[in-house]
Order: sequence, then structure tokens, then C-alpha cells
Amino acid sequence: MPSDTPSLRSLRSASIIGTGSYAPDRVMTNADLEKLVETSDEWIQARTGIRERRIAGPEQPTSELAARAAQAAIENAGISPEEIDLIICATCTPDMFFPSTACLVQTKIGAVNAACFDISAACSGFLFGVETARQYIASSTCQTVLVIGADKLSGIVDWTDRNTCVLFGDGAGAAILRHREGSRGILSSRMGSNGKLAEILYIPGGGSAHPANSPTFTENPATMRMNGRETYKHAVTAMVNASQQALADAGVSADDIACFIPHQANLRIIEAIADRLQVSMDRFMVNLDFYGNTSAAAVAIALDEAARSGRFKQGDKILMVVFGGGLTWASTVVEW
Repeated sequence: MPSDTPSLRSLRSASIIGTGSYAPDRVMTNADLEKLVETSDEWIQARTGIRERRIAGPEQPTSELAARAAQAAIENAGISPEEIDLIICATCTPDMFFPSTACLVQTKIGAVNAACFDISAACSGFLFGVETARQYIASSTCQTVLVIGADKLSGIVDWTDRNTCVLFGDGAGAAILRHREGSRGILSSRMGSNGKLAEILYIPGGGSAHPANSPTFTENPATMRMNGRETYKHAVTAMVNASQQALADAGVSADDIACFIPHQANLRIIEAIADRLQVSMDRFMVNLDFYGNTSAAAVAIALDEAARSGRFKQGDKILMVVFGGGLTWASTVVEW
């Protein structure tokens, strides 16, 4: 879905003026997983590139992870919480069905002037949130928007399923968006979905179709189900196409991008994307070996770490690209 239309170009630009991230202290290594399921460090690393992941404690709901990342982004942007007009929290593991996790974050960080809502696009949620924030800023409805990607996947993983439990971790990443004079900021965004493929990656129970108090819940528990082979195939195709479309919309080529920041799900997927875009892997930000797949948080954490480590500088162009359950996908080109 192209959004960088001529009418939008005449409106205000939106720039990312600060980033932040947070991961829980507890580290679960591949060796730790060997004690839970039939697997090995060699097997996991060879197939995914993951060495360890972070696991939140029972006293750390998603809103706590999100608030920590938000506070870091606020500090990095040099603003006060009271300046935030809108909080968008992308998550598929909310603290509860309602109120929204964004509302809970608002209280934790003191953003008393912000409107708040959640969006659910699984691993694609952060970029869906960034594009939503751009629309609010472009129309002058909001001046300053906080976008958070946060998930506590350890609470929805089946720890007896070696095909999924080795992949996921917990964490949160955040960005502050605002119009910045003289900066083009977000140059283009492409988003897409295919609900016909919903059952490739989904949680069958816990919602209105199979609520927790229904007789069907035992057969449809609130834990993740994934067809790994199909997920891989569709992820590579969707992310490559979205990246190419976003580049074309922005009027730039892959050669113009200083840093590619992909969804951190599987090293094989990232390598396949790099190969199809004809871009060397040293231009890709990769940190999944330390965090695993943190869903909506993954690209947000990678963005924060890339920015803080000097992978790009002001004026450089970066490309972010994501893929998740839904199916959903998105790519965004940003002039930093």
C-alpha cells in the first residue's frame, strides 16, 4: 500500500528524533534450551543464527518493557514526557485485552497529555506504527508521537515445541517522531497483508473464537503455532518486494542506503534478502544472535542499537523492513 503520494509530500515531514530500547536481564542461552527440549546449540545456530534470548520475569508485563524503552527514547530525543501528544504501542502480547498497553505505558512514563492506543500487526507492528505516526504528524493533528514495539513472547511460547521455543525472546524498542525543519525524515512506506495465510503463523486460542473459558480452549491453547517452511518462503518474498517498492517510492536505490535494518527473525532470511537485493551483509544490522525474534520489538531494538553505535549519521538513508503474522509486512525508507 503506497503512502508517499503527491498530496502527502506537500504536508509536513516526520523525522525520528530519538530512539530507545530495553531487554530483560535474564539471558536464556541455547544450552539452557537443551535442558527443556531435544535440541542443541549447534542445531539452533545453524538454522537460525540465534545464540541467546532475553526472558522477562513474572513481574515484568509487556507494559513494563515498553515503558523502559520509551523512557530511553524520551531521554535520547531530549524532550519531556508531557510533550508527547500520542502513544502508539505495537504488540501482540498486551498486558490485558483492555485497557490498551499504551494507556498503561502513559501512566508509567508520565505522558499525561497523550492519547493512547495499541495496534496489532505481530512482528510488523512497529513499522505499521511509524507510518501511522507519520500520518498524524503530516496532517498536524499531532506534534510529537511515541511509537513502541514491545512483546513478551515467552508468555505465549509452547516450551515443549522445539521448532518454535528456540526462536523467540522478550524486549521493547521505541522511537520519538516529530517534524524537524530541514529534514525530509520518512521518505516512503509500503505496507501489506494477506489474511488468507493467517494460519501459517498464529495463536489459535484465547480470543473470541476459542476463549479461555470454552470447551475448545484445551485443543486451541493460547500458544504460538507456526509453519516454519511456509513462513520462511513468504517472509523472504514479501520483504524483498516491500523493500524494492519502498526504494522506488523514495526515488532511491539500494546503493543509496547506508544501513538496512531487517526484522530479526532468522539469519537465513536476512541473508536471502541481502542476496536478492544484491547488497553485502555488512550493510545489514543484525543482532538476533543476542535477542532472538522479539516480534514488534525486533526492528525497533535493532534501530536503536544501530543509531547508538554509529552505523549511520544524520542525512544518511536507512531502510527498515519487517514481516509477521497476519500475514503482514512493511518497509520504510528514512532520511536520518
